[in-house]
Amino acid sequence: MTYPGTISCLKYSDINQELLAQARHLHLGSYFIQKALYPDIPILFDLAHKLGLSISLDTNYDPYGQWNGGIKQLLSMIDIFLPNALECQAIAGKTNLKEAVNHLGKKVKLLGVKIGEKGALLHSGERSYQTKSISVKVVDTVGAGDSFDAGFVYGYLAGWKPAQVLKFATICGSLSTRKAGGTAAQPTFEEAIVYL
Repeated sequence: MTYPGTISCLKYSDINQELLAQARHLHLGSYFIQKALYPDIPILFDLAHKLGLSISLDTNYDPYGQWNGGIKQLLSMIDIFLPNALECQAIAGKTNLKEAVNHLGKKVKLLGVKIGEKGALLHSGERSYQTKSISVKVVDTVGAGDSFDAGFVYGYLAGWKPAQVLKFATICGSLSTRKAGGTAAQPTFEEAIVYL
């Protein structure tokens, strides 16, 4: 179930370009419900590249079940694509995760795929990495994907090796499930790095 709230109301004109110019990275989440932003996402990504930012994208689930909305054209514009396994397969149009990863992995620099309690995998060029989740008492998985994304982007921007990036992202996602709600258990850097 997806409750879009105000996400679908965000427009390009709402984005503070001065703030964007101060950033190193642009992350776009909830792609499939960013209806007002859709037509201008290529413009936003072009601007981000002109400003020297790297770009990551997490589609989240498509509540409309179409799995397109221009996403395939945007993949060449991003550095990091962060779907979960179901999203990866649906966007690639494949029923097998390995085939989906091989297909989408050719279109982006880094593909990080969340596979729930089984951990995650990363595909980069001809290389693939996989890591397991860490063992925690799971209370609520809401927000785990977003915490994964945050850990992934942190490691990427820090210049870590792909396997370290993937492991840190998985740690962040795992730890975030310890409490109810999307942010109550998000780990601090100090808390997460211990597991790396």
